[in-house]
Amino acid sequence: MIEKLEGIEERLSAINEQLCDPAAVSDQKLYAELMKEAKHLTPIVETFAAYKKTKSANEEARKLLNESGTDRELRQMAQEELEETSAKLEALHEELKILLLPRDPNDDKNVIVEIRGGAGGEEAALFAASLYRMYAMYAEAKGFKIELINANETELGGFKEISFTVEGDGAYSRLKFESGVHRVQRVPETESQGRVHTSTATVAVLPEAEEVEFELNPADLQIDVFRSSGAGGQKVNKTSSAIRVTHLPTGMVVECQDERSQHKNKDKALKVLRSRLYEIERAKHDAEIAGERRSQVGTGDRSERIRTYNYPQGRVSDHRIGLTLYKIEQILNGDLDEIIDALITADTAEKLKSAM
Repeated sequence: MIEKLEGIEERLSAINEQLCDPAAVSDQKLYAELMKEAKHLTPIVETFAAYKKTKSANEEARKLLNESGTDRELRQMAQEELEETSAKLEALHEELKILLLPRDPNDDKNVIVEIRGGAGGEEAALFAASLYRMYAMYAEAKGFKIELINANETELGGFKEISFTVEGDGAYSRLKFESGVHRVQRVPETESQGRVHTSTATVAVLPEAEEVEFELNPADLQIDVFRSSGAGGQKVNKTSSAIRVTHLPTGMVVECQDERSQHKNKDKALKVLRSRLYEIERAKHDAEIAGERRSQVGTGDRSERIRTYNYPQGRVSDHRIGLTLYKIEQILNGDLDEIIDALITADTAEKLKSAM
């Protein structure tokens, strides 16, 4: 591990030198890539520096203890230093093991989130709207930017389906564990008898694919233009600006009607299509990811759940890690960090176990 860390130290030093080179500064793409790599390597190098400093202090304390001429008070101080630095060394060693784990190459990317009402009819659509609000509030709290792509709204204000982008540094790393079936247990607005119903909504989180990562063949695309469905009255879009893109080889269909500009709607629809196809292609080359994705996204059936939101008991339970929190209101208002941090910790622990 030390050899690997020394190599990373040398690489960061070389990057910092290159960043001072006018040729690198004038090449925007190269400069951005170097800055991104430096940002990833810096915490590793800083932790390694702390490890080396602590190791040196630990060795000094051990040496002092072993010297026969050391007086009693000095030996006691050395013993305390030895214990303190030994504990710190162990903690830093564990931290370095985590920092050296292979990174998900998509972690820094923006994401496309798709939410669909599952089992439960109108109540499922209303729950999909609650989830959209939750993610929108979480994104705002994290300083991420949300942009709507497409929404199929119901009369009561729910969503049969809604898709949107979340843009921000590390958006995918924070939201990737949200993919799956979410279950709600509550008394629906449509229920007159006060009975608790169970409904579901599915969430899919896709890393945004760049054009260079997945190139679409124009010959594979069928693009249809139609009028956006508005809220009536003056809000009805009288121009044919909505776009439907069909990927002929797979039959995959993406619609976008959020923008008044046909060109902008087309760009958004192609972005979603590219990301969906990129995810499928990525899954083909990684059986583990493919298996994980099947288990997470599911079909919206009540039994295929990753998380339950129980209104009568005020609790939210994530079934993958056995976490239950009695703060449903805060969570649905975007306070997701405790759940997300616990999921990241569990995932890291699994990776460390596999690496051993």
